[in-house]
Amino acid sequence: MKFFRGLSRNTYLLALTSLLADVSTEMLYPILPIFLTTYLGATGSIVGLIEGVATATQNIQMGLAGYISDRVKKRKSLAVLGYFIAAISKPLIGASQTWPVALTARFLDRLGTGTRSAPRDALIAASADTRSRGKAFGLEGIGDNLGAFIGPIVTIILLYLVKVGIRSIFYLALIPGALALLMIFFVTEKKGDSRHRSKIEINLSNLPASYWKYIIVISIFGVGNISSSFMILQTKNIGVPLIGTILIYSFFNLVASFVSYPSGVLSDKFGRKIVIFCSFIFFMITLLGFATTKNFFLIAVLFGFYGVYQGIFRSVGKAAASDFVDEKLEATVIGVFNGVIGITGLIASVLAGIFYDKIGHQFVFIEALIFVIFGTIAFALSKNK
Repeated sequence: MKFFRGLSRNTYLLALTSLLADVSTEMLYPILPIFLTTYLGATGSIVGLIEGVATATQNIQMGLAGYISDRVKKRKSLAVLGYFIAAISKPLIGASQTWPVALTARFLDRLGTGTRSAPRDALIAASADTRSRGKAFGLEGIGDNLGAFIGPIVTIILLYLVKVGIRSIFYLALIPGALALLMIFFVTEKKGDSRHRSKIEINLSNLPASYWKYIIVISIFGVGNISSSFMILQTKNIGVPLIGTILIYSFFNLVASFVSYPSGVLSDKFGRKIVIFCSFIFFMITLLGFATTKNFFLIAVLFGFYGVYQGIFRSVGKAAASDFVDEKLEATVIGVFNGVIGITGLIASVLAGIFYDKIGHQFVFIEALIFVIFGTIAFALSKNK
């Protein structure tokens, strides 16, 4: 079929790999904050610490793994290592009896995810001809987001129909994780896949001043970019049952999956700045809503708004970073961008956890909203495209 022309067997294998890996991850994410607080006695501060460390680890490791992948030119081997670490860490979280053990296992999970991302993306790029590379990444994106939607649904089935315990969900998440690892073994890495790819020269002095202004703006905004774990906890706190919380979270992923590709197309046509700015507005509405409402229906709508923000920013934010440099430095600027998102995400989640425990649940969203407003104003005044 013409629609799929230019794609290879590797493209489909990598898309399936992403689907299975995200099913494994997203089986756990909507129940993780509840597991930490209810079963392990963690406070809001501890939840913030764990999710902040997880976010920082994944994003910083993505940058490092990209550099290592380009230097050693062993995409598949590094991807296999990442999928293996991520898979075995899931049961370790479920087996945890204390939150420090859960923190260690969660760190390993995100370390594995960060390790596999860059070499997997390089394999995807090599799986299609140049004119079909967008299709290849689009197909992988469908697998990734569809897995994020299916994962929570699987958890609901296991909890409420099969009647398994919440710890067992963490053990069962090993199955799709192991299948994802199996799929990557079938991917063929050609000798020419990386032969013509230049090494990444991490020389930050080569990056333009306009890029650093963009990074500063994103840093301000990022301190308000709190983990969705606090939205899940707030949903639980207003009396929404666990099954409802998981369904709402699944809905959020579905919205993000629908928005991601069209937002990229719009950013190509109308510019990155206006599209990213719109995503920031959606995030401000989300935070304001969580700070002021306890209505179940409105919470569900707000999760939809949050999905719009995430669907746009995950893709267009990286594209905007790469616009500042030529091709040979794209990996570097995206790596720095991911690292900044990770570090500010750690700060945001730790601060949110402290406010959650010491001041009140709703103030978490007010504090985040303040940083997001300042970041949005700074972004609007900047000279980004």
